[in-house]
Amino acid sequence: MSVIADTDPAALADTSRAFSRNRALVRDEISEVFQRVDPAQVAALVTELRLADRIFVTGAGRSGLVLKMAAMRLMHLGLTVHVVGETTAPGIRAGDLLLAASGSGTTAGVVKAAETAAGQGARVAAYTTRPGSPLAAVAAAVVLIPAAQKTDHGSAVSRQYSGSLFEQVLFATTEAVFQSLWDDNAAAAEELWQRHANLE
Repeated sequence: MSVIADTDPAALADTSRAFSRNRALVRDEISEVFQRVDPAQVAALVTELRLADRIFVTGAGRSGLVLKMAAMRLMHLGLTVHVVGETTAPGIRAGDLLLAASGSGTTAGVVKAAETAAGQGARVAAYTTRPGSPLAAVAAAVVLIPAAQKTDHGSAVSRQYSGSLFEQVLFATTEAVFQSLWDDNAAAAEELWQRHANLE
């Protein structure tokens, strides 16, 4: 696109209108699906987090990035958290929890990690869109996020691209989980901040 087109008032107005329309689309889709996440399912997952000796998180792609953000927040609460695949992550064992996310519930690496964790006597908790998926079958606690899967193009559930709605609501859900755990923790924000990385 040329510089002239970029500064054309009509083109700028079109872009502004498109942004406003799509901002509303993203906001409304997140709100609708987030409201449908079952608080009882989330409560069961939170119980698993509270009881775990150590927490391991895993997910592929953008879902994995969301769980890395969630891991950081859990660390701020003083929980022992590891990201699967990092060189410093130890072996999982009985008493630990694997927290996994996969929209389809069939992502090979995520399902394999869940099966391995269960085989070692660890518990598994999962976020997915599919209650009948292989990931859900292994999990002791499942939070269903009723969003479109990334290959569900043209879905009536979402007009967004390739799993975006699942990842957005996954993030919002993990943030609400953190807030709920923090409510119970009752520590001041300044105390949590002392655990924040200082080698950035």
